[in-house]
Amino acid sequence: MCCSWNLQVKIFGIRGCCFGIANMILVKRMRETLYSALLLQDISFFDNETVGDLTSRLGSDCQQVSRVIGNDLNLILRNVLQATGALIYLIILSWKLGSFTLLICTTLAAVMLIYGQYQKKAAKLTQEFTASANEVAQETFSLMRTVRIYGTEKVELGRYKLWLEKLANISLRQSAAYGFWNLSFNTLYHSTQVIAVLVGGTSILAGHITAEQLTKFILYSEWLIYSTWWVGDNLSSLMQSIGASEKVFGLMDLLPSDQFLSKGLKLPRLMGHIEFVNVAFYYPSREMVPVLRHVNISVHPGEVLAIVGLSGSGKSTIVNLLLRLYEPTNGQILIDGFSLGELDIKWLRERIGYVGQEPKLFHMDISSNIRYGCTRDITQEDVEWAAKQAYAHEFISSLPNGYKTLVDDDLLSGGQKQRIAIARAILRDPAILILDEATSALDAESEHNVKGVLRAVRSESMAKRTVIVIAHRLSTIQAADRIVVMDGGQVVEMGSHRELLHQDGLYARLNRRQADAVA
Repeated sequence: MCCSWNLQVKIFGIRGCCFGIANMILVKRMRETLYSALLLQDISFFDNETVGDLTSRLGSDCQQVSRVIGNDLNLILRNVLQATGALIYLIILSWKLGSFTLLICTTLAAVMLIYGQYQKKAAKLTQEFTASANEVAQETFSLMRTVRIYGTEKVELGRYKLWLEKLANISLRQSAAYGFWNLSFNTLYHSTQVIAVLVGGTSILAGHITAEQLTKFILYSEWLIYSTWWVGDNLSSLMQSIGASEKVFGLMDLLPSDQFLSKGLKLPRLMGHIEFVNVAFYYPSREMVPVLRHVNISVHPGEVLAIVGLSGSGKSTIVNLLLRLYEPTNGQILIDGFSLGELDIKWLRERIGYVGQEPKLFHMDISSNIRYGCTRDITQEDVEWAAKQAYAHEFISSLPNGYKTLVDDDLLSGGQKQRIAIARAILRDPAILILDEATSALDAESEHNVKGVLRAVRSESMAKRTVIVIAHRLSTIQAADRIVVMDGGQVVEMGSHRELLHQDGLYARLNRRQADAVA
């Protein structure tokens, strides 16, 4: 008996170890697959999803699934085998008593399935509410300075408490459902004992079974009932995991963006001739609000084209379409005579330098941030050269660890981050350079220096570099070859600085307003 028990313990231990290893492999692969699937989605996907929700899926939801292999399936398998063996032995002892016990177990299983389905729905709601609460917390912490300045701590606490109250309500209902499940088990368990004693006692008096057989029957029936209870308890936990992971599996099944599935053309050399031919665009979530309407722009190789206009006129949208972050609703964009959709998008983006209005740097050292996305071999001397061209070398060298300093939001000012982003763009030596308000966070001296650098970089390779500048400060684009003025998603004026002033249109009015503001 002792040897049998030791053998059983060893078998359960080995099985638990195997399930634990399988659980580790499953969760690792699940997170890798989910993260990979998310990375390959269109930008419009991230417009409709929140960061808190996606990180919650990668974190807590995937961990919830780990219970399926690591614990739930392990215990369910063990108790199903034990219950099956006990049921067979009970029927052999007495088919009449065994039938009663089987009927009770069937009733318990029916209650178990209803309870499991409820737990599945509750778990799905719990994960959604948790993700929403995480989103509020993440947003509040990232905008803590704004919260502190406007004194909205109580408002943010109220937003967070709203989701916590919803979570609490779900937890209360789950507790009530669990209480009903336990009540059902205890009722049916004691019913089994009563039936076994009554029917078994009658059978003993009739001489159908012996007292020893009845004792064995009661012991094995308890084993069967408890095994059924454990199966139900673990099955409800399994249903919770399934409910929580439905969103995860749905995200994992998403197909990659067409940009990553299709293999486009790779031109021998990118000249930088860009054409917008009757381009129109609206965001999928706002189909009734056109952002661009019948835009026709041609940018020649080596030309500096500036795009200006009021906020919301569609300037940045043109850049987003050129980078193929979105697809035009109508019309097409041509690069060197080829449709943008025909070109290999990864190859094209490697040849485009982009500096945004509010550049985001990664939580890595400054040198790695400048190297980021550059596919050719880069030395530290190249990094420092690009930083010098962007007038960033001096302040980087003054940092405690120089180029190895880890980037932190509180460490660098907006202008310093922007100069690092400009250095990153210069290092790529792009055929097309896009500056989307690239000097908005710079002081007057740095702005003057950076503009001089960009003019110098352009003049070094006039024949192969096309520059597109989006600016609110009209003083930064007066030397552009052509200026495109946009209003309401349309091109309303086009020409040089002097020509547009002579036309006395929207550009001239904007120029006068800025001159008056400076005065």
